[in-house]
Amino acid sequence: MSGAEARREELVALYKEVSVCEKCVLHETRSKTVFGAGNADADLMFVGEAPGAEEDLQGLPFVGRAGKLLNEMLVEIGLSREDVFICNVLKSRPPNNRDPLPGEIAACEPWLFEQVRLIEPRVVCTLGNFATKLLTGNPTGITRVRGVPQTHELGGRTVFMLPLFHPAAALRTPAVKEQLRADFATIPALLEKALPAPMPSAAEIDEAESRVTEAPSPPEAPAADQLGFFGEPGS
Repeated sequence: MSGAEARREELVALYKEVSVCEKCVLHETRSKTVFGAGNADADLMFVGEAPGAEEDLQGLPFVGRAGKLLNEMLVEIGLSREDVFICNVLKSRPPNNRDPLPGEIAACEPWLFEQVRLIEPRVVCTLGNFATKLLTGNPTGITRVRGVPQTHELGGRTVFMLPLFHPAAALRTPAVKEQLRADFATIPALLEKALPAPMPSAAEIDEAESRVTEAPSPPEAPAADQLGFFGEPGS
């Protein structure tokens, strides 16, 4: 079995685990879990916030108006949903589309990181504040970081991360829609960039620091009067 086939089998197993997950209270009110959909070998991955009403019914991500806009912008850069993988931070819909709670995000976080590990994307686009703050590990809001690529380790992989406005916000505000379109236009070039070298782990950093500490001290230089014996300064 090839590596790609093995990853797909693991992804199917992960889907089955998520479909019966009861790690938080959202399992009590959901219709279906929304694992994610798209190309299991995608170089480009989108991570949104949480399923809405239509996603909860269909079990698929971004199938409402925001999803339609996402589809349109993908076409504008020469891609389609079949080329990418789309998922959310939460795999179950919060009641009345309220914001995700910290405990709910913590419960779903391992599923998301495992998806990144198995799909092996080169670029991960975070859509909106919740996905951006979780995956960058930084509380800075999306307005200040949107459109600027970052490098992060996710699921044991070094990837480019591109924070973007959420398509739902773009539907509400024409100026946000134009900024989202402009940021989308940078994705093809980012996909072509060579990935940076893997970031060293904490253990590797500690080992390197210990080697520096244990390195022998260089020999002391001879005193000036000793150098003078060979006709150098001091003679």
